[in-house]
Amino acid sequence: MQHIKMRAALLLLSVTVVEGSSSCPATFSSNACSLFETSMSYLEYFWDPVAGYLFDETDQGPASAMRHETRTSTWYAVGLLARNQGDDVANAERVFKSVVSGQFTDPSQQWYGTYQKEPEEPLVGTAVYPAEIYDTWDPNWRGFIGTSLIIALEEYSHLLSREVQDLLLQSLYHNAVGDSYRVGGVGGDNLYPCYSNPSIMRAVVSGWTGRRLNDTNMTAAGEMYGREIVKLFNMTDTLSEFNSATYTGVSLYGLTLWDKYMPADSVLKQNAAHMISATWESVAQLWHPGMRNLAGPWDRTYGWDMNRYFGILAAWIWLVIGREGSSVYYNVAVMSHHSDFAFGPLFAILADSLVALVPDHVQKALKTFQGEHTYHAQAYSPPFDFALRNYTSWISEKLTIGAISFDEDVLGGPSTNLNSWSPAVAQWYQGNGNNIGYLVHHATESTIDAEVTPGSLKLTYPYGNSSSIFTFLLSSPTPNGTLLDWNDADGLDVKITTYPEMSLNLTFAGAFGGASETIHDFEFYNFTYTLPKNFTGQPWVQLEMTTE
Repeated sequence: MQHIKMRAALLLLSVTVVEGSSSCPATFSSNACSLFETSMSYLEYFWDPVAGYLFDETDQGPASAMRHETRTSTWYAVGLLARNQGDDVANAERVFKSVVSGQFTDPSQQWYGTYQKEPEEPLVGTAVYPAEIYDTWDPNWRGFIGTSLIIALEEYSHLLSREVQDLLLQSLYHNAVGDSYRVGGVGGDNLYPCYSNPSIMRAVVSGWTGRRLNDTNMTAAGEMYGREIVKLFNMTDTLSEFNSATYTGVSLYGLTLWDKYMPADSVLKQNAAHMISATWESVAQLWHPGMRNLAGPWDRTYGWDMNRYFGILAAWIWLVIGREGSSVYYNVAVMSHHSDFAFGPLFAILADSLVALVPDHVQKALKTFQGEHTYHAQAYSPPFDFALRNYTSWISEKLTIGAISFDEDVLGGPSTNLNSWSPAVAQWYQGNGNNIGYLVHHATESTIDAEVTPGSLKLTYPYGNSSSIFTFLLSSPTPNGTLLDWNDADGLDVKITTYPEMSLNLTFAGAFGGASETIHDFEFYNFTYTLPKNFTGQPWVQLEMTTE
């Protein structure tokens, strides 16, 4: 209880200081103001006044030795325009000029229209720096940077010189044309309509830029992309990238741009409000206000407890109900994946537009636990899914259990990433603040039948064989002891039943040692069950769980 009081006091202090600051735009709500000020302060720590760029603030790899980073610099520049004090506008223009000068403008190259990751890098596609999609160049940066330029032009063009406005429009032209090169399954690209967040951003960049430049082909392309996304969404009323603390947040950002900046005759504008509202309906069903977490399962995640890593959705929750109700720690920089907090200024600018589309009952559910309930949903990601994915989540006061039944042609979900794909998850706590325990099924099968009932999780492998394994990754709410079996899990009683009888191997993955490395910075105990030789049939594991 003392920990909860201390956290609340620290949050109150930080918000009080921020909201009293004169650098917050006068038109912002109190929640938008606190997010804007906090995220701008975070970014300013990385500002290099000599280069006119941000130092690389990513926490997703080794230290950057004071190299710079393009995408985050662009987000910061938009924030500078919103603040508009002192040299802010001049510095924003410096950033924009540098970003545009680092854009790839050769139409013969697959990476045409995207942007260099850092100004220090060699030329992509040369012998010393071969073109590797998502490594030496990132096609999704067209969307992340392009949407930022749209916000700058829509909201703050009156602050920008004609020269810079023209540069941004020319950059958006290259951006939109280059993004039209993307075809899922071609050239290593994976952009299908089911790749929700970049698809949504591509549609608005193309549609907005086409209208601004009177380019009918570009405008039509944006509308076509939009229709494909809407058609897929309407099959299940869910995003294909379903229940992701990071990418649900990005998709809501893109959909807010659809609603705010596209005209009434656009399919994007016509469908945005419904898609935003429906997405918030699912968030409300899965958000646990006490744990400050989305209950599992998760299509794509960068951590297993939102109190310990920054999920972009948490910034939207901050804007809707306030920082104390979100999972954002008072010192964001100590959270894993904190680099995504750089998105904060853009979200604050868009806050009023997004919050207006969040239903009142959803806002209430985000604040107060709505009682024990079971939630069912579906999502679909062609061409990876043979059938709709079926989600079941049981949410109680101190324990949540969720799982997906799926049949796919890939391992690791539609993103083909075994570490971010979390098709079965349990979380529990004892009502004491940040101390959340988690249990994640590390899937090694492309097809699973899952059953979730109150207090129970059962996983069956329809195509399992003697080489199949069941792997569960676990960390207790207070991970300060040694686990030697399930009975040592703090705050959780687990009864496990298997068919057939299986052998258990228990190991630990730690930052400083153990049998394996951490995943997304999270330490865990690995409970892996192996089947007997020559087994035939459909193996299954059932976990019956109660909190102590």
